[in-house]
Amino acid sequence: MRAQLFDGLLDDVPRAPLATLPTPLERGPELPGGARLWVKRDDLTGLGAGGNKVRKLEFLCGDALRRGARTLVTVGAAQSNHCRATAAAGSVLGLDVHLVLAGDRPERPEGNQLLSDLFGAQFHFTGAPSHHWGELEIAREEITAGLVDAGAVPYTIPMGGSTPLGALGYALAFAELVEQCEDLGVHPDAVVFTSSSGGTHAGLVAGRALLRAQGRGQPAELPDLLGIGVARGVIADQQFVAELAVTALELAGCTPDQAAAMIRPGDIDVDGGWLGDDYGTPTRAGDEAIRWAARHGGWVLDRTYTGKGLSGLLGNAARWGAGDDVVFVHTGGMPAVFASGGFPS
Repeated sequence: MRAQLFDGLLDDVPRAPLATLPTPLERGPELPGGARLWVKRDDLTGLGAGGNKVRKLEFLCGDALRRGARTLVTVGAAQSNHCRATAAAGSVLGLDVHLVLAGDRPERPEGNQLLSDLFGAQFHFTGAPSHHWGELEIAREEITAGLVDAGAVPYTIPMGGSTPLGALGYALAFAELVEQCEDLGVHPDAVVFTSSSGGTHAGLVAGRALLRAQGRGQPAELPDLLGIGVARGVIADQQFVAELAVTALELAGCTPDQAAAMIRPGDIDVDGGWLGDDYGTPTRAGDEAIRWAARHGGWVLDRTYTGKGLSGLLGNAARWGAGDDVVFVHTGGMPAVFASGGFPS
């Protein structure tokens, strides 16, 4: 299903049908302070145990196929959800997949690595810490160059699939969410989500800007966006998200001047207070949020992304009052729960 609010807008952009859409929008319990919680279940996008990366991969893999690629190459932390989803996409599309991963090769794969291995991906362990994104990206470039030399015809994807093309998946997701809210008669005050490599965040910003340009600009119609930063980069440099969003709007048919004008000051809001020591390092608040989600809605969150994201939402609950509606975008990550250190003891 395509978001009807954007009918025809991206018809000329190649897209591989990988996701099960629309994902459900579930009513949750009241938040501290009385606001109503809703959960957008993007952990249920279907492909390879789901998650937000599948929406991005529809456009990235569509481009790969258009270019005649025979191999996908991408990079991530040891328990990367994006890498696992890319491995699953390759198995569906008949493409080889090479994953450049942080850390060292384990004695046996667990969590996302176990699924990636099951999907047939080839692993390249760098020994780098999960938060050394620059080092990991250099390794991706080197491995891609080697595959080119070997005649493998690779299509290379940066961390998290966070490119303007990948962001289009979340521009459509924002329209999908708005349609669901309209069907339910719900007018959310805010949409809260985890922000790390910036692609999901930029797509939501671009989708909101497109709807605002269509005349849906009143506060009662378009919710605020609040990203909970779980990586130092997005907390320190929010301009990167803006640049991704602007370029995504250009891919959607806007001129460069139109796209730049559509992203306004204040559109990008990142709360960096829930990161903890670093990317991938669990926090007490995140672990408490994981338990809260499990015991209030049966939702399974992970310690790197969604647990910290929900901890930020709960920590910001005073922003909203009784009668307000707040949406949390559950971006997935359940396989990591079953890896060593993946669950709070």
